[in-house]
Amino acid sequence: MFAVIKTGGKQYKVAAADKITVMALDGEAGAQVDFAEVLALFDGETSLVGAPHVAGARVVGEIVAQTRGPKVIAFKKRRRKNSRRKRGHKQDLTIVRITQILAGGAGPAEAVAVRSPADEAAGAPQAG
Repeated sequence: MFAVIKTGGKQYKVAAADKITVMALDGEAGAQVDFAEVLALFDGETSLVGAPHVAGARVVGEIVAQTRGPKVIAFKKRRRKNSRRKRGHKQDLTIVRITQILAGGAGPAEAVAVRSPADEAAGAPQAG
């Protein structure tokens, strides 16, 4: 199962146990974050596409780290005028691990967590 969520003005295709890098979100490492803007849900056989959002669907994740992106240099030069400007910028980013994809208005305690293929291979017990 995977979902398409919207955060920070961008859309991300996510599945359980995925790590995504999004624009800065409030919270410390280990805090839970909830994405309510779910644009689409896809299962093996069924698919739900929202107009614009899927009603009652949520994606729950955990903040892994607050970080910054690579340095971007903006250099402007006007020829023959001895005019130069150099500016650098680093974007604030948040790394999020997706823990659950919930459909139908179910809460995190009520829903069954979607297991990743790595968990199934390790024989880990199912959460939820």
